[in-house]
This record gives sequence, structure tokens and C-alpha cells, in this order.
Amino acid sequence: MHDVAIIGLGPTGVTLANLLAQQGLRVLALDREADIYPLPRAVHFDGECMRVFQSIGIADALQSQVRTSPGMKFINSEGRLLIDWSRELEVGPMGWYPSYRCHQPWLEKTLRQKLAEYAAADIRLKHELIDCMQTSDGVELRIQDVSNGEVLQEKARYVVGCDGARSIIRGLIGASLDDLQQSEQWVVVDVVLNRERPDLGDYSIQYCDPARPGTYVRGVGMRRRWELMLMPSDDPATITQPEAIWKLLSRWVTPDEAVLERPALYTFRAVVARGWRKDRLLIAGDAAHLTPPFMGQGMCAGIRDASNLAWKLGAVIRGEAGEELLDTYETEREPHAREFISTAVRLGQVIQTTTPEVLRQREEEFAQTQFFATPQPALGPGAHEGGTLGGRLIPQAVCADGSRTDDDIGYAHALLVAPSAVVAAKAMVNGAMPIVVATEPVLVKWMEKSGIVAALVRPDRYVAGVAATASELEQLVQSRRLQPQIAA
Repeated sequence: MHDVAIIGLGPTGVTLANLLAQQGLRVLALDREADIYPLPRAVHFDGECMRVFQSIGIADALQSQVRTSPGMKFINSEGRLLIDWSRELEVGPMGWYPSYRCHQPWLEKTLRQKLAEYAAADIRLKHELIDCMQTSDGVELRIQDVSNGEVLQEKARYVVGCDGARSIIRGLIGASLDDLQQSEQWVVVDVVLNRERPDLGDYSIQYCDPARPGTYVRGVGMRRRWELMLMPSDDPATITQPEAIWKLLSRWVTPDEAVLERPALYTFRAVVARGWRKDRLLIAGDAAHLTPPFMGQGMCAGIRDASNLAWKLGAVIRGEAGEELLDTYETEREPHAREFISTAVRLGQVIQTTTPEVLRQREEEFAQTQFFATPQPALGPGAHEGGTLGGRLIPQAVCADGSRTDDDIGYAHALLVAPSAVVAAKAMVNGAMPIVVATEPVLVKWMEKSGIVAALVRPDRYVAGVAATASELEQLVQSRRLQPQIAA
């Protein structure tokens, strides 16, 4: 009996597998492919995701693989700036830079290498889920070894489908889909430059040009990406041919300057599932939601799903919480993911319009718009309380010696306390969980601004509860809020 079976080992699945295995849970990790898909797909993650990777223990390894991003600019056909979404090139409130460029195959390789270190992780590539059936104490799975056709039987307490937009598990759950009315076909082109091209710039550029909406992305190393919307005169059957691709890219780069790595047609969609859980079956990542790429948050949403779900599965499997805790996974994550997707759709309406009059209206709407950071909405209702602080991320400080305040916590609950409350907190907690003393300026400022002396922090770094006084601290500790249960 495995504790959790994970279907699909993309970024969401392998992140979830790591966080479960780190808790000592027995994980069955399946992927039908023989190896990691070698070509670029996701090219961005944010500081919150790097913080999750820090919990897993791979952040240091990733730093040599990524590039800090200065952000994104939206310009019209005349080159006028419409929206400035610049990111600080300094460490932000997550304890990491706000925005990173990455190469997805490298990220997945690093995550899989970490997963392979856990004896409790049973990794099976070239294995595909055929079907599963829920029982009173688990889920019976029929799995096919695609290398020889052999059908195997396995059992797990829970199954999580991280199996993408055509998710088998989502179908078994019977989840409905909310379509947020975004469906445009684009060609995505990845190239590797033969030489440096500083003139292309480090900013991502959204070309809000009715003649041909497009996007430029500066990747890691010599990699660059262009995404170009198909127009009525384009032939989808021939648009990905090299001759057609180089014609599309001619204003930026020529065949003498770069190697064509991947052209691919995509339909950018915005979809949110309703029903992320049915008893012992759950979904995460693209199986639960799809977003157009205009905020670079597709993979990020899946990483957040994994970080939210893993500690809840662990608590239920260990008997520390009832199964109702798993219901908070969707109630917390669905509105959070939907807010990012809805914003991406709104931005897409600016980028993708092909009517000059409509574009002018949208230029006026966004004329004063300027994003300075990745939005950080609160979670939906669930396993948290604490007023306006509940369900929001706590900051992380970088200490003078280069360490970070999450380093001694791991993927676990912790109590963040002001120096004035340390003695009392230690006596009350009595070693039941890590205590982080807010001595770094970032944490001191956050606690003073929030008017609290303590915060109970969940493994995903969201606030579970707060205390404004010593007596509230005692209530926070003495109540069962130190256990991973649903807030009252």
C-alpha cells in the first residue's frame, strides 16, 4: 500500500512527490514517458516557487540554472509603452528574486534527482495508468508498463492526477470545466542564438499590435522565445515550417544568427475545473486549471497546488487531521488560481485584439497601469484564520551570513514570534515545532505593521493564525491550532 500515487511527473507532479517523500510518505510516481521532455516549455517561475524549491532542498542547485528577470513591458504598434511590469532586481519579500527565467528540462531533472534520493519514492517511468477504482481504504490502480505491455496492480491511499490538460483522473472525478473565454491559436518558437544579441533586451515584450500580436521572451543562456498569434491569412498546416518561421522572425533574428529549436502550435486557453477532489482522487496543475501565458504563471500555479496539498495529505495520512482537511485544498487554491488566470485573460484582451478601435479603448483602460510585483492574493477560505493576515504568505528574510529564515524549518509548521514573546512561546510550544524569532528587519517590520507578536505558519508559508498579545499567543498554542486542522 503506497500512501500517495502521483500520475504525471511534470513540474507539479515531481514537486508534489518531493514534498510527500520528504515527510516520509510512501510515494508511487508514474510517468508514461521514458525521459523528461527535452524541449523548452515553461520558461518562468517566481520567488514564491523558488521558496518551495528551497523547502525541497534544490534552490542552491537551481541558482546556476536560472536567470533573474527584470520583468515585462507591453507596447503598442508604434512602440509606445502601455503597461510596465518591471520586477526589482533585488531579493524580494520571499527571500528570493521576484522573477526567474528557467529551462524546464533542467528544472525537472533537478527535481527528479532530488526525488530519487528518497527510499520511500517508487519512481516508474514508461508506466501509464489504465484505470483505478476506489475502495474503503484506498485506490486500486491498473498500470501498464508501456515498454512491454504488462499490466500491473498497485494500491494507494490517495491518487493525485498531475496528468495535464487531458487528465484521466479529472475524468474519473467527473469535474466540470469553467471556460473563461480565451481561445486563440499561437505559434511558439524557441531558438538558440549563435552569438550574443544584447539589442534584443532582457525584458519580455508583449507586442500589442493588431497586425500581429506577439511576445518576446529572453530565456536562459542563449535561448530566446517568440510567440506569435495566428492571423486569418495564416495556414496552420504550413506555419511551423522553417521557411515560414524565419519569415515571421525576420524583424528580430535570421537563420544565420540562431538555430531553430522548436516551433509548435498552441491554443491558449483559460479553464478552471470545478471539483478537484472526489474522495481519494485529487487533481493538480494543468489537470485543475489552464492559463494563457501572459503572466508567466502557468507552472507557478501547479507548484503552489503541490505545496498546498502535500502537507494536508501528510496530516490526514498520519492521522493528525480528518479527511475534511483535503476539502480545503480546492476552496483555498481555486479562487487563488482563478484570480491569476482572470488577470492573464484581461491582459490577453489587450495583447490579442486585432481591432485598432478596441485596442485604443484598452490602451486608455491600462494607461495608468503599472505592476511592480507579482500579485499575492489571499487563499480562499480553508485551513487558516487570523483576519486579513490569514491565508497570506509571510515574508522570508535573508540573514547577514546568507542563510534564510526558512532554512531551519523545512516543509513543516512553525511559529514566528517577536523577541518579546520568545520565552513564553518556547515554554508553551515545548519543542513541538520550530520557532523563528523575528529579529531580521524584514520580519520585524512585517510583524509591527501587522500588529502581532506571533504567527502560526503552515508548511506552504501561508499564515494559519496570529496572536496580537501574550494571552492570544497562549490561546493560539493551547488551542489545537498547532495541529493541521481546519480553522473554526
